[in-house]
Amino acid sequence: MSENSTWSLDDLVGTYCRAWSEPDAAARQRLLDEAWDEDGTYTDPLADVAGRGALHAHIGASFADFPGMVIAATSAVDAHHDKGRFSWQLTMPDGSVPLAGTDFVQVTTDGKIGSIVGFLGPLPAKA
Repeated sequence: MSENSTWSLDDLVGTYCRAWSEPDAAARQRLLDEAWDEDGTYTDPLADVAGRGALHAHIGASFADFPGMVIAATSAVDAHHDKGRFSWQLTMPDGSVPLAGTDFVQVTTDGKIGSIVGFLGPLPAKA
């Protein structure tokens, strides 16, 4: 992160998770504008999108599959240099947790999230 940035990685991840939990498109856009680089990339087993607009659309589409979802970090952010990782879970209004995983984040020099690579579920056991 930039020496001049007022954001911590914890702040960025918190804002990013709030964007994933925000059903209102305008409010979600404001959150992404704060934390996500215009050209940032997001990749997980279900999606591979580039750009803030594409991520906004992907999150919006996720509300169709998981209405009322809330995504929250379930671990502290473990970081070094301009990279970090954190665990998260998707919780439904009834308390069920259909998805959880770990995301790896990279921050741009201007202090915004430039990329996230996500993995779903726990690591598989070694054979």
